[in-house]
Amino acid sequence: MTAEPLDLLRTMLLIRRFEERCAELYSGGQIRGFLHLYVGEEAVAAGVCAELTEDDSVVSTYREHGHALARGVPLESLMAEMFGKVTGCSRGRGGSMHLFDRSRRFVGGNAVVGGGLPLALGLALGDRMQGTPAVTACFFGDGAMAEGEFHEVLNLAVLWRLPLLLCCENNLYAMGTSIAKEHGSTELALRAASYGATAWPVDGMDAVAVNRAAARAVDEVRGGAGPVFLELRTYRFRAHSMYDPDRYRAKDEIADWRDRDPIELLAARLRADGSLTDADLAEIDAEVVARVTAAVEAAAAGEEEPVEELTRFVYSDTSTAARSVR
Repeated sequence: MTAEPLDLLRTMLLIRRFEERCAELYSGGQIRGFLHLYVGEEAVAAGVCAELTEDDSVVSTYREHGHALARGVPLESLMAEMFGKVTGCSRGRGGSMHLFDRSRRFVGGNAVVGGGLPLALGLALGDRMQGTPAVTACFFGDGAMAEGEFHEVLNLAVLWRLPLLLCCENNLYAMGTSIAKEHGSTELALRAASYGATAWPVDGMDAVAVNRAAARAVDEVRGGAGPVFLELRTYRFRAHSMYDPDRYRAKDEIADWRDRDPIELLAARLRADGSLTDADLAEIDAEVVARVTAAVEAAAAGEEEPVEELTRFVYSDTSTAARSVR
């Protein structure tokens, strides 16, 4: 199964406009805390998540807005979470870095580099033990491959032939450290293959290529072949976070990658084959912008967590009555 290119374009535009609006809101003080934007990497989330079923799980990183939107987490609940409102997907308690939606098996963002990998391994193991034909897709950055968790997780996943799809978003920088200064070998797919996993690199700026690779990978994982590792070679157009002055990247490098904008590349391809006109693109974009604007208005007017509820989910009820229920 592969997705329709026009659907991939719609998803990428939704992610881009959501992120751009979040940047504006953050600069205006309406969104607080940390904010890590996905601008430039949209093809990865759109291409991979299009191949997952509602029974599959997604584990993400702190740069997870795009993953959540591509997974189908409602735009309104995501924006409300950005605002810290109780109508947010994490009741306003997680904010940008900790999105969560159990009903869509979006197991959430994780502020710890590589922290989602062991969680994904556990989900995949649980599905295997229960005989559930589900796949767990885990997104992480190239920096996570320097963490011990990555190597432990991949080794166990291969040994136990677990249904795990490992999606490495190689954007060339772990915060401000370039991949060449972090890894002795920058061929990350080869490193994963050394553990016995099926692994290959993919052009992460080409949504169609990502989608085709994901379709093949999901089929292999679901078919019992064990874990598959995709090295998705992409690039973030913005700094690591809104706090980051971004002084470690050359302007020419950023400009070169912007010339390979995944949205523009796919739009050009669709224009060339007659599937899209400039008027069509403008109409899709206007619809997306209107949806994002409505979500912002709803979030701004949303209810905040009542003060008396602030300790809920923080402390466990150890009363006798509670213990008797358990």
